[in-house]
Amino acid sequence: MAVELTVLIAIGSFLIGIFTFSRNRDKDVKNDATESAVIRTKLDNISQGVESIRIDIRANEQRVRDLSDRVVRVEEISKQAHKRLDKIEHKGEV
Repeated sequence: MAVELTVLIAIGSFLIGIFTFSRNRDKDVKNDATESAVIRTKLDNISQGVESIRIDIRANEQRVRDLSDRVVRVEEISKQAHKRLDKIEHKGEV
């Protein structure tokens, strides 16, 4: 009888151990899946932020090109105006 009781206790302990292991493994899988989902969401948000920054940079580059063209035109106009002023000064009209 004593041997049977110890065998039953051993089998019961073994089954409880297997059940506990299985349950903890499932929790670990759920936790890993949750963490992966959170990380994936954060990476998606970062990716969207980077794309937004790229769009802003392209817009700023276009503005800089437009301003550069305007500066070139203003410099040409001011150069022509100075030439006309110099001609007027040399004629003695000023």
